[in-house]
Amino acid sequence: MSNYQPPNILFIMSDDHASHAISSYGSRINRTPHLDRIAAEGMRFDNCFCTNSICTPSRAAILTGTYNHINRVTTLKTPMDNRLLTFNKILQQAGYSTAVFGKWHLGEGPDYCPAGFDDWAVLPGQGLYHNPQFIFKGENGGTWRTVKGYVTDIITDMCLEWLEKRDPKKPFCLLYHHKAPHRHWEPDEKHAHLYLNEEIPEPETLYDTYENRSSAAREAKMRVGTDMITLDMKCEISTDLSENELRKWAYQRYIKDYLRVIASIDDNVGRVLNYLDEKGLTENTLVIYTSDQGFFLGDHGWYDKRFMYEESLRMPLLIRYPKEIKPGSINQDIVLNVDFAPLFLDLAGIPIPASFQGRSFRPLLRGETPADWRKSMYYRYWMHKSHHNVYAHYGVRTHRYKLIYFYNDALGQPGAIDETYEPEWELFDLEKDPHELMNVYCDPGYAGIVQTLKDEMHRLQTEVGDQRYSKDI
Repeated sequence: MSNYQPPNILFIMSDDHASHAISSYGSRINRTPHLDRIAAEGMRFDNCFCTNSICTPSRAAILTGTYNHINRVTTLKTPMDNRLLTFNKILQQAGYSTAVFGKWHLGEGPDYCPAGFDDWAVLPGQGLYHNPQFIFKGENGGTWRTVKGYVTDIITDMCLEWLEKRDPKKPFCLLYHHKAPHRHWEPDEKHAHLYLNEEIPEPETLYDTYENRSSAAREAKMRVGTDMITLDMKCEISTDLSENELRKWAYQRYIKDYLRVIASIDDNVGRVLNYLDEKGLTENTLVIYTSDQGFFLGDHGWYDKRFMYEESLRMPLLIRYPKEIKPGSINQDIVLNVDFAPLFLDLAGIPIPASFQGRSFRPLLRGETPADWRKSMYYRYWMHKSHHNVYAHYGVRTHRYKLIYFYNDALGQPGAIDETYEPEWELFDLEKDPHELMNVYCDPGYAGIVQTLKDEMHRLQTEVGDQRYSKDI
């Protein structure tokens, strides 16, 4: 191991970029040539999932390798204590140069600013697309300054400048975090013309009526058109259209801006990949592209995320590492956001702390699936009713089935709304019903599956140290 050269780590994360808006995932609506290059020269993971589909908690899970009930970042109102153990702190202590530029969204001020980084500049909160403020590394929580330009270009410029100035004798870990494509979607001039004369294909479930599901789906306030505002559409929203007519009209306006801001990400990622090539860094650099969760692109008539449904649960994950990954590889194993931190430490040759709950998936990079690799995953959304009226729930997903328990209770969580409803269950057979349109929980033919999945869900809760709801039987 003494001759082992630890890889550089370039961790690229966008915000709310659904995998079905990446062409290497077979997207019907998008073209992402530079992101596709990572997949073509590396591995595409088709079953990477988040453990809580909302920005702040997912980011905390990635950094700490722990579930949100452990790191206590359960909602948007629970910033991450920067004293927590994170993978970048461990890498820094092991001799890595470390930096983060872009979106942080884990809190501001001395107790929540980035820690374990040699350099950083992050957006306050969600940040702005145009002429954004940044918080630069400094005493007492950093220094605030407005930077002129477009946020995606600025973040990339910061990363390239840091790469150019770093100590070339040390391996680096760079967190390159985009604000885009987070709502509200504001393209730059360079990409504003895209799709002007195109009709973007509609998702099959755009006109979902929410029948055969729990009340949680029906009551969610994230419907394309109906629940959008002028800032989303860049114009007044007509009140003369039927709901389906409004969905059709609003979808085209929303999705085009969403795709335009992604086009800027793709171009800028291309800049960084080219830099690695020019500097001879490609061979020994682990390049990862992901997003903090998925996003509804009109699927089920929705925008936003939060639910355990597929489009929200699934994260894109593209990884290139020439030393261990065969180009053009595809993996179907279940990988989670809590697995990222253990992977980075494993590749760096550093022992993984016992407190980390994820598992390194390095064998998967080599095309080897361990016999004891997980066959199921546990999910929990805590922020009951807040923002988009999505009810609190947890559940289990296997390769074929998904069981969701809407326990519908705030449980005193910060930012959650204290209204309690009778719990409901949903079961989906993903093989027969990939769009999750038919809840078969009460179907007698699935009674045995229901019990098996409940047992597995409770086993996973025990394994990760979470508590089940009192009415969960």
